[in-house]
Amino acid sequence: MTAKLQTPMRSKPVCFSAGVVVVRRESTGWRLLMLRSYQHWDFPKGMVEPGEALLDAAIRETAEETSITDLAFRWGEHYCETEPYGRGKVARYYLAETATKTIVLPVSPQIGRPEHDEWRWVSFGEAAHLLPPRLQPVLVWARKLLET
Repeated sequence: MTAKLQTPMRSKPVCFSAGVVVVRRESTGWRLLMLRSYQHWDFPKGMVEPGEALLDAAIRETAEETSITDLAFRWGEHYCETEPYGRGKVARYYLAETATKTIVLPVSPQIGRPEHDEWRWVSFGEAAHLLPPRLQPVLVWARKLLET
């Protein structure tokens, strides 16, 4: 499975979600923020609201899920999209850096609890082990951007 790197979709997906691959530099290298909901690991992301720009949705969702508000899009507005999954959903991810170390998982007013059960700052190797196959191309894309 491959991810789309800034190529427009030929047909409109059933629904879009947008998120951010959030990274932080440590002395040992880059660390990526991973969130767990039940047994599924992912990057912060969520549904795009009607009329909302995808980058704006990615920033909003990251803040809602992690309380991170200091995202720096040092690599511009480049993105990587997943292939359609589920019932035709496509997820678009941007890459941004943060200085935030401790994550707060806020309570979602809609469900009365945090949307995620756990967070971790992980290495690329750890992320590759945790992420499902549909997100592996996103991980490869982020690594390439960070290494250039």
